[in-house]
Amino acid sequence: MSVSVKDVAVLAGVSVGTVSNVLNRPGKVAPATVERVQEAIDRLGFVRNDAARQLRAGHSRSIGLIVLDVRNPFFTDVARGAERRAAESELSVLLGNSDDDPSRESGYLDLFEQQRVHGVLITPVDDVSARLEGLRRRGIPAVLVDRPSDGSDFSSVSVDDVSGGYLAVRHLLDTGRRRIAFVGGPASVRQVADRLEGARRAVAEVTDAALEVVETSALTVLEGRAAGERLRDLPASDRPDGVFAANDLLAVGVLQALVMLGSVAVPDDVAIIGYDDIDFSSATVVPLSSIRQPSELIGLRAVELLLAEVAGDPERKQVVFQPELIVRESTRARA
Repeated sequence: MSVSVKDVAVLAGVSVGTVSNVLNRPGKVAPATVERVQEAIDRLGFVRNDAARQLRAGHSRSIGLIVLDVRNPFFTDVARGAERRAAESELSVLLGNSDDDPSRESGYLDLFEQQRVHGVLITPVDDVSARLEGLRRRGIPAVLVDRPSDGSDFSSVSVDDVSGGYLAVRHLLDTGRRRIAFVGGPASVRQVADRLEGARRAVAEVTDAALEVVETSALTVLEGRAAGERLRDLPASDRPDGVFAANDLLAVGVLQALVMLGSVAVPDDVAIIGYDDIDFSSATVVPLSSIRQPSELIGLRAVELLLAEVAGDPERKQVVFQPELIVRESTRARA
């Protein structure tokens, strides 16, 4: 049988209102009374019903975070940054994985609305601006994460992926590579499209350079391995000498496929660079060069923008971080 506030009040010999003050505003209660109520709570094993209290207040003490793929360490780091900043404001983070599926994304938005979360952070699969606007009208603001806002309706935190794609391929070109393959997909993913655009801009600056697109159906190690096997099986004269993978998971798969049979040497035959600079990029059999994103900082800053809107700040801010080139063995310059 559950213990109620009334049970605590009876045992402590005080009113229900006094117990409520001890739980929520102890500074208003005499220390001796606080001690007596706390003894009653301990004896009865009372556990406060925060859910009911939060619903009466109109919202919970949680933030909803929806990411495209929780298996990707980049999003794990984003969640860590969001959680760290949320904890400073005594908030928790509820993580939802859309798995790049619009129906799953919609389901999580329904759930977070039902839970009356403090706000929503989302890396959207498609355009969900109408849905997010509906949440805002019901008192649940939203911030876009790892995706720039096309207008000024929502605050967003992102990285300049066009610049990142340019940095990656410019680096390959500077090391003497000229036949570049871009491995990534699906093309409908905004980040993939932006990184490809940057790659094309870099190649356009070098007259004897060429870019081939090897599209994948997902941004996973297995898809990268399949793409790498296709490249490995090409005649050496047709094989690219540089690969830019749209994320590090793809880059790891390409690397595995190329070096598994020992027929293609990395970086001597083919140089590889990824994107995100996840933790194990530096620990692969050939340490991977990558484009670093400030992943934890993205999550942290997104929570700050969300809290500002909750507090009544009318300005919608677009925070865009610049990526950083990290050079390792996989793109070593040719001798």
